[in-house]
Amino acid sequence: MTRIYLWFSIGLTLAAWAAASIAYPSLPQQVPTHWNIHGQVDGYGDKSWATFLTPAVMLGLLALFRLLPWLSPRPFTLDTFRGTYEFVVVLVMGLMAYIHALMLWAAYAGPIDVGRALVGGLCLFFALIGNVLGKVRRNFFVGVRTPWTLASERVWIDTHRLAARLFVVAGLAGFVLCLTIGGPVAFAGTLALIMIAAFAPAVYSLVHYKRLERQGLV
Repeated sequence: MTRIYLWFSIGLTLAAWAAASIAYPSLPQQVPTHWNIHGQVDGYGDKSWATFLTPAVMLGLLALFRLLPWLSPRPFTLDTFRGTYEFVVVLVMGLMAYIHALMLWAAYAGPIDVGRALVGGLCLFFALIGNVLGKVRRNFFVGVRTPWTLASERVWIDTHRLAARLFVVAGLAGFVLCLTIGGPVAFAGTLALIMIAAFAPAVYSLVHYKRLERQGLV
């Protein structure tokens, strides 16, 4: 399964490069690169670099993700959850490919509802990350890496169980907001949900560690 995930990541990167190369001749000289909270384009870039920026970033990320397991010190090796790690890599590469597809579509076919398309995709990404977050073991690169989770295996596991639930709930709730409401309200609501899901586990890890410390369990 690990090898399958690797080939998926490589395939997504190659597909992004292929899509950029095929679309390039048909794109206008200036292509959208940024949208504001109202879903309106407020930034453009020359297609000579903007078309290939995301595929280039994907290629760099793919190389970095290949390097991280080698960089990990033995007590915190990524090999203890290698299948989950490779799945997370696929999710990241899939998100990048999705964003790239939206940018090409906006440049080629005209305006799109970014509030729903982009933010909704981000929400599903967070929900999928949350679905496997509980399987991540102590390391320096993936997960809720605070001084307290890294200092205690129990705090790490308990914190990631909480983070997994929060990420799934926040991601799905944000996705529903994007589908039903859209616009700035959905964007603000989704941002608030994701911020809570991201910061609450960090606070929990401190509180949980100090409680275990008082009990002499760490």
